[in-house]
Amino acid sequence: MPETAVIVDAIRSPFAKGKPAKDGKPGGALSSLHPVELLGQVMRQLIDRNGLDPAVVDDVIAGCVSQVGEQSGPIGRWAWLAAGLPETVPSVTVHRACGSSQQAADFAAQVIIAGAHDIIVAAGVESMSRIPMLTARMGQDPWGPSVAERYAPGLVPQGVSAELIAARWGLSRRDLDEFSAISHTNAAKTDFSSEIVPITLPDGTTVGVDETIRPQTTVEGLAGLKPSFETPEMSARFSEIDEWKITAGNSSQLADGASALLIMSEAKANALGLRPRARFCAFGLAGDDPITMLTGPIPATEKVLARAHLTIDQIEHYEVNEAFAPVPLAWAKHFGADLSRLNPRGGATALGHPLGASGGRLLTSALRGLEESNGRYALVTMCEAGGMANSTIIERL
Repeated sequence: MPETAVIVDAIRSPFAKGKPAKDGKPGGALSSLHPVELLGQVMRQLIDRNGLDPAVVDDVIAGCVSQVGEQSGPIGRWAWLAAGLPETVPSVTVHRACGSSQQAADFAAQVIIAGAHDIIVAAGVESMSRIPMLTARMGQDPWGPSVAERYAPGLVPQGVSAELIAARWGLSRRDLDEFSAISHTNAAKTDFSSEIVPITLPDGTTVGVDETIRPQTTVEGLAGLKPSFETPEMSARFSEIDEWKITAGNSSQLADGASALLIMSEAKANALGLRPRARFCAFGLAGDDPITMLTGPIPATEKVLARAHLTIDQIEHYEVNEAFAPVPLAWAKHFGADLSRLNPRGGATALGHPLGASGGRLLTSALRGLEESNGRYALVTMCEAGGMANSTIIERL
């Protein structure tokens, strides 16, 4: 019989602005901290708060996107050792673009369901202040000539993909800005104290709350921002975009952060006297058009609902990553989803999107959301570079 994979705990660091100190101006609140130290502190607190002997952990699966520079090694391994945890525990780093730590959690659960391991820490980290997005490309072409030929005249920035989605789903600029303002409002009124663990900086000071949330955000204020991705070249190529709408205000924020989940077989959790809080029900993966790129959550959700034998109405909490506002809004339109269940604790527009850590953050938020509402099922889905997506359903126990 397959094992049942359960979440015993899920935590994250505060999320901070992903900007470096520059020209005498301060950087984001976590910018002085090496990403290995950031993830290590989160891992250490995950172990300590559950009273777990760390030597019994079978593996550490860590997600990270820009695996270069300070994030170039097996970052889960270095973070584990930086936290003073046992050398006997191995680690592997995974890269499924923005869904890397969600994939880490899914891999952990799948290994446990298969009976290969009993206890896994699934984690993720990204320091976008120290390793800016796209640093790993180093000015090189990551696609090669065959992909370039197949998708001639060329792949596009994700912001252009978001514009295409907004145009094709009939989403207005006001729709996007209203959704983004609500993200900040929902985040500002949420108590994150049960999921955020404090992070100590090199100077001894502590960061304990998110730096990214702007409670004063209004639709009127967002309406004053200029589109970020409009160019003559792209306007000529995509005539269907009659109005450019994607701005810094209705997109996810660059951020620094880390997340970690303690995942076990239900039998092992019970044997250790630890309370299983949710079980993994089903997993879905999908690929979609790499030009629109961000639509992958739609087929991934269709797959995971079919595997779980559930309908969208049976899901009480949806976490659809707010890479750009059109992504969750198009997803909701496709499924006729209840908007009150969509990212009700705020999303990446307000909290930020530290790439490798975001999947773990979404799972953490989904778990807390179910517990706060006494809901049963939550669905987590994440758009990823290249037109890919992860989707996961968990059930509160």
